[in-house]
Amino acid sequence: MPLEMWNHTPVTEFLLMGIPYTKGLENVFFVLFLAFYLLTLLGNLLILLAILTSSTLHTPMYFFLGNLSVFDIFFPSVGSPQMMLSLMGQSRTISYQGCACQLFFYHFLGCTECFLYTVMAYDRFAAICHPLRYTVIMNRRVCTVMTLGTWMGSCLHASVLTFLIFKLPYCGPNEVDNFFCDIPVVLPLACADTSVAQTVSFTNVGVVALLCFLLILASYTRIVISILKISSPEGRRRAFSTCSAHLTSILLFYGPVVLIYLRPASSPWLDSVVQVLNNIVTPSLNPLIYTLRNKDVKLALRKALLRGVYTCGS
Repeated sequence: MPLEMWNHTPVTEFLLMGIPYTKGLENVFFVLFLAFYLLTLLGNLLILLAILTSSTLHTPMYFFLGNLSVFDIFFPSVGSPQMMLSLMGQSRTISYQGCACQLFFYHFLGCTECFLYTVMAYDRFAAICHPLRYTVIMNRRVCTVMTLGTWMGSCLHASVLTFLIFKLPYCGPNEVDNFFCDIPVVLPLACADTSVAQTVSFTNVGVVALLCFLLILASYTRIVISILKISSPEGRRRAFSTCSAHLTSILLFYGPVVLIYLRPASSPWLDSVVQVLNNIVTPSLNPLIYTLRNKDVKLALRKALLRGVYTCGS
């Protein structure tokens, strides 16, 4: 046991400091974050409803979109409820085990999103570059294996990170400079050498993000080449439109990842702002991104809602 631990009691709980420079604005932020959180839940539940009730949406693209909606329901639920409780004046403390669970589920769901975007890019590659063989390439078995691989791979990734961070001793201080537990704000609190854990964890996150990005880039390079070979302007426009929503979501995902994990210096205020965008704002935008220009989803959702109203009325 390190010498510095003899004079310190092991930490049993952490104090979440919240978002810096928001004193006096708690009520405003609570209403704003609650609105985004409820919008996220409603939007993604409606997408799931449309996909599940419409047989025309039982295709690989919408199967993966349904998985993304499930992710977008759970991901903001990792830290948002705790943050909103603290904004209401409730306790800012979180148990040691609760902090570990937050970190695990944050990286489990975050890695799942990263893998899902990669799988969705491959799906668009198969649909646009090999349209005649699309149903053979993306058959039910392939989609199931890809989805299971995505969730299982993410679970392994998050387990490794959580083990690395929480096998270290924590004996004070216990103030976390954020509104939830994540590697950049928890690791500096360890009262032991963190160099190995820091190197391995950030390398792990960086390699996963970079590998997924390169695979997405390879898929879209082939897609662009194939689209440019289409002679009809209308055909090119339709092909690009099927990818625009996916590309927008990818940009919204990779921006925060780069700002949080792949920059040399840490800024508590910037980290909190980026985490709010990543945890609360982006999941609420995905339903809008995938439905505003998608006639199939809007039509299926309209039919499902009308069917529900008719059922309730009768």
